[in-house]
Amino acid sequence: MNQAPGLPSSGLSRSVEDYLKAIYQLSADGQPASTSQIAELLDVAPPSVSGMIKRLSEQGLLDHARYRGVGLTPAGRRAALRMVRRHRILEAYLVDRLGYTWDSVHEEAETLEHAVSDRLIERMAKALGNPLFDPHGDPIPDAHGRIEELIYTALTEIPKGETVEIHRVATSQAERLKYLGTTGLTPGTTVTVLDRQPFDGPVTIESPAGEQVVGHELGRLILCIRNSPGGAQPE
Repeated sequence: MNQAPGLPSSGLSRSVEDYLKAIYQLSADGQPASTSQIAELLDVAPPSVSGMIKRLSEQGLLDHARYRGVGLTPAGRRAALRMVRRHRILEAYLVDRLGYTWDSVHEEAETLEHAVSDRLIERMAKALGNPLFDPHGDPIPDAHGRIEELIYTALTEIPKGETVEIHRVATSQAERLKYLGTTGLTPGTTVTVLDRQPFDGPVTIESPAGEQVVGHELGRLILCIRNSPGGAQPE
């Protein structure tokens, strides 16, 4: 048997899997994904997106309301989570076992996630101790499609004087990840907010590397766990 017990092989094309994964990522906050968002994320023309949305809706993988965006049906969500699991397990394995840096794994995982078998993914997961998060702090669905979601607060929204732990970095852009790696602002790092400038200004923090100033655009991608309130939000 070559597949995970709860996330069966999708039998879908690579293109369809990419669309479902993209829509899952874009609708993670509960809001429907728009055609323009999907087109931008996948770097395809909007008319192509419209055609695929129609096709996937007819297959029962998407819920689509005209002018309101699209979301995943239960079947679409299962297929998307299968791909999310494969991608994030691959990233974790590449970093932990093959010496990749966290800024260099995304493109490799994008390619490999469609090529490797489910059996190999499960063996990788077992070898890693079935991790809950990938190197960027993104939650990894388990083999049954369950995923642990936490309550995050962007660094730009942390009150002055509060100490928090960086838990997730919401970007796959290599240059941004490389820069954050050099500054030490990575998952597991504890920081204290010293000052916040108004009108989308920078945030001044104290970290193990010393006092640092983080711009608003970058700071909103650094997701933190506050001591209270918050906690795990299993889906």
